[in-house]
Amino acid sequence: MSHKIEQVIKRSGAVVPFNPERIVNAIYRALVAIGERDRALAEEMTEQVVAILAETLPPGRIPSVEEIQDTVEAVLIENGHVKLAKAYILYRDERARGRAEKTTGSHRTSGNIPYRKIWHVLSWAVDHDLNTVDRLNARIARGELPQIISESDAAYEEDVTAAADLVLERRDDVRVVIIAGPSSSGKTTTTIKLGQKLEREGLGLVALNVDNYFFDLAMHPRDEYGDYDFETPQALDLPLINEHVDHLIRGEEVLTPSYDFKTGTRRLEATPMRIEPTDIILIDSLHGLYGPMTEGIPGERKCKLYIETLLQMKGPDGKFIRWTDLRLMRRMLRDAVFRSYDPQRTLEHWHYVRGSELRNIIPYIGTADYIINSALPYELPIVRPKLIADFEKWAGQYKGDPHRHDAFLRAERVHQLLKAVTPALDDSVVPSDSLLREFIGGSRYEY
Repeated sequence: MSHKIEQVIKRSGAVVPFNPERIVNAIYRALVAIGERDRALAEEMTEQVVAILAETLPPGRIPSVEEIQDTVEAVLIENGHVKLAKAYILYRDERARGRAEKTTGSHRTSGNIPYRKIWHVLSWAVDHDLNTVDRLNARIARGELPQIISESDAAYEEDVTAAADLVLERRDDVRVVIIAGPSSSGKTTTTIKLGQKLEREGLGLVALNVDNYFFDLAMHPRDEYGDYDFETPQALDLPLINEHVDHLIRGEEVLTPSYDFKTGTRRLEATPMRIEPTDIILIDSLHGLYGPMTEGIPGERKCKLYIETLLQMKGPDGKFIRWTDLRLMRRMLRDAVFRSYDPQRTLEHWHYVRGSELRNIIPYIGTADYIINSALPYELPIVRPKLIADFEKWAGQYKGDPHRHDAFLRAERVHQLLKAVTPALDDSVVPSDSLLREFIGGSRYEY
């Protein structure tokens, strides 16, 4: 005898309402991973899953998340969708390993950044008395914020110069420079600054904006909360990117697409583009290191740069401040200033951003030719007055909400961090060419 499934037991033990749309979104994500975008199929498979659960579970029995996922796998296999079932299983395993790493306190990010680079950044922080929040506050109390800004910007500029020098050393072979890194690491400003340095050495630069290669929004996978996933590389038309880069290197003209973020639609063959024999293509992308992004381009023709906020500063809890928290705050400010996007939605979406980073960005750091540190110690006092009230509100709002546990943990952690930082109430001390201006506005550069 069948009955309606109304609740589900989460891994934490919490009992929450059963929502079949979450199964649809999970199956659709697996479909996207294998290059298909058949949402109707995801809905059809979900209907079968729900029917089987209703038939096989005793009345009053609440299924667990694991039981539901087991049923999904069985339904996919029984319907002959072997490739799809494999993609779903791999995604499920990836999520499980991610949870295990959180439980053990493992940090995959630092494990993929060469220790020599981290040591160099830490050594700089110690030398400049900026290796803890307390030391940062002490320097601010001495009226040294302008010096902190100058020192931090100089260190970042040195990294960009070193990256430019690497490209110049290979100028006879390199035709594509890739600037990759996770969300809000500062790729856009770094691309501009790198371009300026190379242009002064006589190299012509042409930017290929891969954001225009997004599929239409309706074809994007969504998460369990219904958010569209712009963070996965499969949201981009990777074959078309490869095709266009290959034609450009050959000296041929291509018609690049145009993407409208307001409507979520792409227009193909919108803009003609061609490069000269001495030009270098600049690609600024989250997924620049992801193999399929430029798999058709020979390795010697590419120079791959990776950017991350490698801040080596301990917070009030005695632990190093998480790089992802810095980028979360940056993205909140940028989305609010430039995209009219509610910062609270940025927080709720961040589990998604982070999950994609761990799957599609972090594992490829080792393929980079050079790593640029974009962390600026002074961004903490600048950001504090802009966001601390929001984080305090969110920490209280999400406390005890099983649906937003991830948002609560991040909000509480960042709130405690910002509380410990001495605020800088006037951001006019930040130069107009600072990377931070990419996120707080007022930059001399056009984004």
